[in-house]
Formats: sequence, structure tokens, C-alpha cells
Amino acid sequence: MIRNPRASRDLASAAVAPSVPAAEALIRLRGVSKHFDGQQVLQDVDLEIAAGRILTLIGPSGCGKTTLVRIALGLLAPDGGRVERRAGLRIGYMPQKLAIDPTLPLTVGRFLRLAERDAGRCRAALAETGSAALWERPVRALSGGETQRVLLARALLRRPDVLVLDEPVQGVDVGGQEALYKLIGELRQRLGCGILLVSHDLHLVMAATDEVVCLNHHVCCHGTPRQVTRDPAFVALFGDRTAWYAHDHDHSHS
Repeated sequence: MIRNPRASRDLASAAVAPSVPAAEALIRLRGVSKHFDGQQVLQDVDLEIAAGRILTLIGPSGCGKTTLVRIALGLLAPDGGRVERRAGLRIGYMPQKLAIDPTLPLTVGRFLRLAERDAGRCRAALAETGSAALWERPVRALSGGETQRVLLARALLRRPDVLVLDEPVQGVDVGGQEALYKLIGELRQRLGCGILLVSHDLHLVMAATDEVVCLNHHVCCHGTPRQVTRDPAFVALFGDRTAWYAHDHDHSHS
């Protein structure tokens, strides 16, 4: 859930709390601000990641998405505001792409075992993404969609409470994107984890998320996909693309 900024909030100091009072909340940001070289990147941002929910972060390039994710993960300290995380929180992170020398003779199984020594757990994670057959495949021979599934399997190795997916369908064709978003929804159902999805792909992501936060250094708008695509702030940034969310299908979104 996202709450509107409060003008009276004191941003003089940043604090990190080890636990979150509400049982459903996994990570909560309140009034978070960040500057780099005297330039404000984030201003008074509120954000909450809840168990069993998919929250998608969208916004133009340079709007502060990466900085906000790094603060939420505890990799970067805010200049102002407060970050709360549930005690013992496990986080799985899926990067945008895999940066490995294509000449390196590395199989998928070996790649996963670099993160987890237990081969059984690695095989189970790969199977959970529907990619068990890739175990012996050289990483350099993977297609775009296969690579993203392997990266997703790696993120699942920690059995995360929060799964952070940074542009998860990058380099994947449209059919593969639909399959990946369907898989992400299924993982949310099976694992009950909260998912923070960072994306610029407005077309498909709007049908695959519970809640959308539109960021442009501050929270421009937030709500369900339908609410956000009709918000004047969204239209000002991306144009009138409400029709992208309107679609008919034979399944429902939780």
C-alpha cells in the first residue's frame, strides 16, 4: 500500500527499524529522501511491500527507481525518512541481465551452485521456474527467456519473503514475457511472498500486478493498474494508454 506524503513529516534524520508492527507488511518506507551531489533524487517517498502482493514500480529513466530499490533492500541509506523491515526478512533479487563472459564454460547447474552448494536445492529452484531441463545447458547457449528463468531460480534459492525483480522480461519476446509474468503470479501464490517488480514495460505489466507506483523522484500516483493509467500524472508522463490495461482473458488476478 502507498500513502500520500505528509507535509509535516520531519526528514531531518533517517532511521531503520528491525521490525514492522503490521504482520502483513514486509518492508515499509516513510518519507524517504535521497540526494546525490546536491541533486534530489527522491523526495518524501512512501512505499509498502506486503506479503502475497505484487507491487510494480514504474517511471521514466532517471526517476529514482534504482535508488529506491537499493534503499528498500538496505544497500543504500536514505538521507531522510524511515525504513522498516520485518525481523529475519529474506530477500531474493533478480538483476536485469546476466553479465558472464560468453567464453566461460559454465553450465546452468554450476552457475546456480555458485550461490547454493546444495545441488538438490538448486535443482528444485530450477524446477520451480519450469526449467529443470536446463541443468546441463551451457549458460552461453540460453535464450533470453531461459536466461531470465535461470536468474529467477537463483533468486528463489533463499526461499525469499520478498522477491525483487528488476526488469524481469528484458530481452524476452512477447510470448515469453506473458509466460514469465504468469510464472511470477504463480510463484506469488505458491510462496506467499511479496514481490517488488521494477518495469518500464507498461503494456503487459499492468495485467500482472496488484498495485502500481508511478515514480518521478516523488510518488506521482499509485493504486490499481486501472486507477493509475487514468491518473492525470500518469497520462502526463506516458500518454493516454489506458487501453493497454483493458483486456479479456479466461483467468483472474488475485
